[in-house]
Amino acid sequence: MEDLNKKLNKYKRGSFMSIKKRYISLAIASLLSSQSYAAGFQVSEHSASGLGRAFAGEAAIADDASVIGRNPAAMTHFKQAEFSGALSVINPSIDIYDHTWDQGAEDVAPIAFVPAGYYVHPVNDQLAVGLAMFSNYGVTTDYPTDFNAGSLAGKTSLLTVNLNPSVAYKLTPQLSIGGGVSLVYGKAELNRHLGSLSIAVPDSNPSDKTISMEGDTWAWGWNIGAFYELNENNRFGLSYRSQVDLDFDGDFTDYLGAITGKPNNTITGSLSVPLPAIAEFSGFHQLNKQWAIHYSLQWTQYSKFKELRATSSECKPGYNGQSGVCLLKEEDYDDTYRWAIGTTYTLNPLWTLRAGFAFDEQAGKPTLSIPDTDRYWYSAGATYHYNQHLSFDAGFSFIYSSKATFTEDSSTFTSKGKAYLAAVQANYKF
Repeated sequence: MEDLNKKLNKYKRGSFMSIKKRYISLAIASLLSSQSYAAGFQVSEHSASGLGRAFAGEAAIADDASVIGRNPAAMTHFKQAEFSGALSVINPSIDIYDHTWDQGAEDVAPIAFVPAGYYVHPVNDQLAVGLAMFSNYGVTTDYPTDFNAGSLAGKTSLLTVNLNPSVAYKLTPQLSIGGGVSLVYGKAELNRHLGSLSIAVPDSNPSDKTISMEGDTWAWGWNIGAFYELNENNRFGLSYRSQVDLDFDGDFTDYLGAITGKPNNTITGSLSVPLPAIAEFSGFHQLNKQWAIHYSLQWTQYSKFKELRATSSECKPGYNGQSGVCLLKEEDYDDTYRWAIGTTYTLNPLWTLRAGFAFDEQAGKPTLSIPDTDRYWYSAGATYHYNQHLSFDAGFSFIYSSKATFTEDSSTFTSKGKAYLAAVQANYKF
């Protein structure tokens, strides 16, 4: 109790300007909270077939059109046109406990729905084209409005949609290459509240807003891949997807006036959010008529995520006295690796069963805005072949993440989480 009183007195004695600088800098960071339940803020849920094997072997299996979301070169493996449409449901359970204020927040990440669609069209024996729609990154978190750490966390949403036309060409009977262009739409929204900082603001409540920001933008990137078929039972895939920089010009509202000089002031602010580059190597091996094994190693270039900087000529006096800078927060992210291994079992001509395990390495040190930890995937799924043209997939995953205790701004927090994922998919061969 004595420590709590000291903290209260510290807030009361502290400069009102410094308090506002603190909540601004930390709020934007939570654009990158981990609701997707992959490392950092990455979305792995591209298909139901992939989910059922923990996305092991995705750049090499090529068992349905969703492969173009991972490796465009694999389109040459298809003998006829095919469409795949999937819907994934992510039900995370992320709980945060604030030891300093003896307060908890449960289920801070709501249920999310992730649609995806893919079409592959072989032009001839060597050339194929395709179109994909999916998401590689996205988050949604929602803390209670009266949460005492409301200046560090509130409601956050980052949505991205990737439209990805691709082309593939078979150079030799074994080797194919492919590439595509990514047109990425991004939409971001956040709201932050005073929380315990209301102690230092006269006539205020913990649920009062401090800042809000929203905006949308378009950006582009590219992707390439290689697909090598050693023989009909063994193949490998290698792919690379470039970084995409989402440059938002959106409405930034400073409710207290510390950054723009006027309370309740809405200006146009610019903020860049990098979507890191991704590389993947996969292998697939058909051991006999029934059993196959497959695996993937995925690398994500999170080390490029150095800072979050929002700017505007109207941010005067600006963040920490830097005119034109609305906020500046350094990040501490490292490149990550994801290992996955799975197996597929052909039960009979109607049913194909699969399972997989993956280890997803954390991207950065855990914070309240990004409670990132290592994650362990346990997956299973099946395909039902209705006829020679139509098939259906279902996949399920349980993801367990390690408990993390961390200190942020003199407060101690503990985060723990798990997630249940399910997906369904329909595939049609023309």
